[in-house]
Amino acid sequence: MQTVTLAFEKQFSEQPTCLVRAPGRVNLIGEHTDYNEGFVLPMAIDRAVWIALRPRPDRRVVVHALDFGESAEFLLDNLQRGRGWIEYIKGIAWAMQDDGLLLRGWEGVLTGDVPIGAGLSSSAATEIAVARAFAAISGLAWAPAKMALLGQKAENEWIGLNCGIMDQMVSAAARAGHAFFLDCRSREYEHIPLPPDLAVVVLDTTTRRGLVDSVYNERRAQCEVAARFFGVKVLRDVHVDALEAKSNKLEPVVWRRARHVVTENMRVLEAAKALKAGEVVRFGQLLYESHASLRDDFEVTNDALNQMVDCARQHPACYGARMTGAGFGGCVVALVRAQAAQDFALSVMVNYQRKTGLRPGVHLCSAAEGTDVIWG
Repeated sequence: MQTVTLAFEKQFSEQPTCLVRAPGRVNLIGEHTDYNEGFVLPMAIDRAVWIALRPRPDRRVVVHALDFGESAEFLLDNLQRGRGWIEYIKGIAWAMQDDGLLLRGWEGVLTGDVPIGAGLSSSAATEIAVARAFAAISGLAWAPAKMALLGQKAENEWIGLNCGIMDQMVSAAARAGHAFFLDCRSREYEHIPLPPDLAVVVLDTTTRRGLVDSVYNERRAQCEVAARFFGVKVLRDVHVDALEAKSNKLEPVVWRRARHVVTENMRVLEAAKALKAGEVVRFGQLLYESHASLRDDFEVTNDALNQMVDCARQHPACYGARMTGAGFGGCVVALVRAQAAQDFALSVMVNYQRKTGLRPGVHLCSAAEGTDVIWG
């Protein structure tokens, strides 16, 4: 918070009038279900994107990205697609204005400590932080679900990634100390308390992927093919019995993609019940099952993610672990006995580096509050 404020003063020679933040997230379970209108169970993390800003008298937006050491600007009345980090800010401006919202120009400094490309949703955190900044500086009421939808629209139609609604919703509406159970069809959500003796550890493989250029959109298209085969809009509406009955009538790869989504939805529902009941052992088992499905049926893991899960599994304090995010690199999430979290982190770091030659990042995460205006 102090860093971005001081950077603003250095960049613009005055103090900012507003400071906003939006958290990243880790998805505990429910991968590639959100764009199939299914169920997810993420939590916001204590890593966030921050924007210090002040209004301008004109319709220009000027932003300095502290982490890139770059500045960029655009006119709200002349939005044109380009390249780079500024497109996330333009995309939000476009989506909000396309929804009929009257925006004011501003200048600000943006920074964050959500690792980029790690599957912790740095892009959604940026989108929600920018939406919150525009709302605050333009005198707009903050409506979490509506703003999350506009963030998704920006990512889908301006950036070109066909993501679901999960990342923007949890960044916009999470509650500290709670997991965030979301029905991606109705967008109804429930805050589920996390047991105090449970630690959530994010294990960064330090392997990265670019989602827009990856096979993410291909996986989504395969899900759509499967849905059409079953005569439904999305795989949320396919029962596992119907899936099994048609196993020999659908192209094998597409059928495996569908099986992951259908069974993952079932795992999320069971995981939410287990968490409410304090059944952390069962919750952890569901994480392992989810990872196996993502590895074998959806095929979005890589060797580093699989090695990291194996390293986590070897520690006696680990209840469960799985890749988190869209896959192809990034992070693993592990549920661990809180008293042994430090020992777990050290053990996994040593074993993973020995097996892969890569030095991992390890983050003990707290469940954070959704976006807010710190002051202004």
